[in-house]
Amino acid sequence: MNRFSYVQAASVDEAVAALAADAAAKVVAGGTNLIDLMKYNVERPTRLVDITRIPGLDQIEETEGGGLRVGALVPNTAVAYDRLVEERYPLLSSAILAGATPQLRNAASTGGNLNQRTRCYYFYDPQTACNKREPGTGCPAIAGVNRIHAILGQSEQCIATHPSDMAVALAALEAVVHVAGPSGARRIPLADYHRLPGNRPEIDTTLARDEIVTSVELPAAAQEFRANYTYLKLRDRLSYAFALVSVAAGLTIESGSIRKARIALGGVAHKPWRRPDAEDLLVGKPASNETFARAANLLLEGARGYEHNAFKVDLARKATIRALGQAAAATPQSQVDKRIR
Repeated sequence: MNRFSYVQAASVDEAVAALAADAAAKVVAGGTNLIDLMKYNVERPTRLVDITRIPGLDQIEETEGGGLRVGALVPNTAVAYDRLVEERYPLLSSAILAGATPQLRNAASTGGNLNQRTRCYYFYDPQTACNKREPGTGCPAIAGVNRIHAILGQSEQCIATHPSDMAVALAALEAVVHVAGPSGARRIPLADYHRLPGNRPEIDTTLARDEIVTSVELPAAAQEFRANYTYLKLRDRLSYAFALVSVAAGLTIESGSIRKARIALGGVAHKPWRRPDAEDLLVGKPASNETFARAANLLLEGARGYEHNAFKVDLARKATIRALGQAAAATPQSQVDKRIR
């Protein structure tokens, strides 16, 4: 671990100023990802800007429009068990409880969860090449061990995946990320927050270097998915494992037909994966496996597997069909009894 200076910001403006003053500065809150990366010498910030004492960022509040605003410092556990989140956005609660361990959820913050970096084996090993860690050095995962890697949206520069469960649910709920920087505050739709790798795999998000996340807004409209939803996570073991494939699904159903649908995949791309046209295909159709299969095929159009992860294409298709079936039947996947029914 390298030497670094430490700044404890007392306000959002102080935090932004500290970031702007040092090009190699990093924000720290729960530290559940950043500190690991520093220990591995993957991240080498010259300054840590601690935002944990900034007032107001640790609250969950109702918005004027009937939604919820979740502060960037609210721990994952607090979000998952918040009464209003459980009542209005149970998909988000379920997704958070599917991730990590209770100890990590107690420490991890909302903003930090959004900004966590990939768990690619090569990214975490400074002795190997990695375009995300050192642009231009190559992506050994393409021809190497790639079981956990992307099947959608990847490039010849990077096939890493985003590891968050929370972000997958937020994508399905069409959340909005509120950020602050030197030019003031701005709103970033969750769909635009994370990037596909393209030719710049080292850039994970559209958050500027001198901006910080202040909150995540859950829109009132997404409450219509509180009855028919599920978060289905498939992984190599039933706890403390990242998704091979996960599916956040929400439906509204009237008289046996689907009126509205949201589907987001995790574990398959550099960002939560959505195809609005696949969701639109479901509208007006009966809630049947045949309907779900057509949507799954469109959602996975163009998917490409590699030596060790080609199985994920069919797994993602079957998981999407299963998740939509669970949502339609209003029988969401349990995050306590993780057996898939």
